[in-house]
Amino acid sequence: MTARHLALLATIGLAAALARGAAAATPGLQTDVVFTQVEPRANASELIRRLSTPLGAEAARATLARTGKALKEQPLDLAGERFTVYVPPGPPPPGGFAALVFIPPWEDARLPPAWAPVFERAGVIFVSAAHSGNDASVLGRREPLALTAAANIIQRYPVNPSLIFVGGFSGGSRVAMRLAITYPDVFAGALLDAGADPLGDSGASIPLADLFAQVQDRTRLAFIAGEADGTNLEMNDDSLRSMRAWCVFNTDSEIATGIGHESATAAALGRALRHLMSEPRPASASLAACRAGVERKLTASLDQAQQLIAAGRQTEAQKLLISLDRRYGGLAAPRILSLWRACGCDLKGR
Repeated sequence: MTARHLALLATIGLAAALARGAAAATPGLQTDVVFTQVEPRANASELIRRLSTPLGAEAARATLARTGKALKEQPLDLAGERFTVYVPPGPPPPGGFAALVFIPPWEDARLPPAWAPVFERAGVIFVSAAHSGNDASVLGRREPLALTAAANIIQRYPVNPSLIFVGGFSGGSRVAMRLAITYPDVFAGALLDAGADPLGDSGASIPLADLFAQVQDRTRLAFIAGEADGTNLEMNDDSLRSMRAWCVFNTDSEIATGIGHESATAAALGRALRHLMSEPRPASASLAACRAGVERKLTASLDQAQQLIAAGRQTEAQKLLISLDRRYGGLAAPRILSLWRACGCDLKGR
């Protein structure tokens, strides 16, 4: 199929979405909204596949097989879930609204102060789930609720599917970052307000290579922290350095003046949204060189593990493979799984 055909299909799909959602775009703040559309990409098996490292996903499958337990694919009962939605007044932008799925650190689904006028100017719909705070299960609630919100907003409102973003504040921001990295087919980017982690190692797991290539090509990340929020300013810097090391270059960093660990000011939010809604930087020679450098290091390390296995040094091989699993995540698949099985390593010890 040619690029022209793909562009035509995208245009037709967007027009259909705008027509379908136009009548439903009731403006203003709505609370206790109930959604009905189930999102298959929020199934537990899909969350595990995307968010776990290769050895982590293998261990989860092995545990289920050993215990005979069945995985509960849909952890949510949508009839009991409540969402807050803000729709800017007036007609949607020509291309449709953008949308921000917000993951809070708190329990209620509130719209942060001073954000509504910014969304009105930018043409952004806001949606947030109740009971999705820091005390809620990440895999069982916070992530599936965010994915479900995105699916239902697209269904109900005239939203441009290429302008769906995930965001959060504090602990919610860290969850949002993981979703943006592992669901680039849902979210075009992330608003990371006072909460971010590095990629790999002890931070956020890197997804499978095909998903991560989409992140490197298109995903926009907007970091924000208050000027007096020293801890999160440092965390943002660490995360940004990590993004560059892993070839994720479409990033922006904003400092919200006059605040500490608080949700972003209107000015900082507006600047971050402009970055998110801009066209991603095109692929460049530097991106290709960066990817090649990562691949060389990974291949050399996997080769080393293979040599250890061949030499009968299983303990050393296991230690190395666990380290590579944590660092490279999905980029190491499927070869890391083949080496793990050849090693005869124990998943319980990973």
